[in-house]
Amino acid sequence: MARSIWKGAIAFGLVNIPVSLTSAESRPDIHFHMVDSKNHSRIRYERVNADTGEEVPWDRLVKGYEHEGGQFILLTDEDLGAVQPKLTKTIEISEFVSLADIDPLLFDKPYYLEPDKRGLKAYALLREALRKSGKAGISRVVIRTREYLSAMFVRDDVLILMLLRFPQEIQASSKLDLPSSSDSKWEPVKKEMDLATRLIDEMTAKWTPDDYHDEYRDALMDFIEKKIAGGETVDDVKQSDDGREEGKVLDLADYLERSIKQPVGPAKKSPAVKPQTRAKSASTKNAAKKSASKKGRRTA
Repeated sequence: MARSIWKGAIAFGLVNIPVSLTSAESRPDIHFHMVDSKNHSRIRYERVNADTGEEVPWDRLVKGYEHEGGQFILLTDEDLGAVQPKLTKTIEISEFVSLADIDPLLFDKPYYLEPDKRGLKAYALLREALRKSGKAGISRVVIRTREYLSAMFVRDDVLILMLLRFPQEIQASSKLDLPSSSDSKWEPVKKEMDLATRLIDEMTAKWTPDDYHDEYRDALMDFIEKKIAGGETVDDVKQSDDGREEGKVLDLADYLERSIKQPVGPAKKSPAVKPQTRAKSASTKNAAKKSASKKGRRTA
């Protein structure tokens, strides 16, 4: 199993469940290097100034957004940092929806959520509640420096965090030249429909994903291994010079009852903070955090 890439907590009402995030996919792609067939040297790519032809060092690179033909807005790392989402280690569920209502086209990248020892009981509770309800928890999560929309649901005994594409990322099918289902011109005759459905019934089988594998990759690796066995290896390719303590078991029912009495909805946007009051606002927040920590914030 791959190492976790993120540690934080699921916020489920007033219950916090410490978890780690591990990629649920593995892509054993075959990687190739570009080599000059003339002298077997590795190909090196350079950052070249299109005007002067000189190589540009990394510390001089900035990003440019072309808003019109030949017109660019230059953005530094500081500029981009000012608009990046606030780093957070919380997957706060804002609402629950029917898993069947989420369009599969929105599914992007799956992750496993593994509980910390302190959160085993709360993890199991959320898992079984989602399993029984058939619902998915919708949330936003920041991984590295990007914010993602996500859906949390159950597969076997694990909670899955599925990163979702935003609807704006899906190309509209309305521009495709398709036979309209409302046009009688394309309505199949009864005999054709009966034959088609009969064929589907005869070809219907139980879905067994383990029966499928990447046949192209297998064939390519077989071909490569045969070339290796035949002594076709080139050995003169020139390289470039270039531990937490367990917490107490808490009464989860109490937290859930309090969550129902004080339902947690989608987070509301805070009003903009004026520059001259920002320092004061930050100090007030720090004071509030210190006060909250003295009251003994519980983690399930």
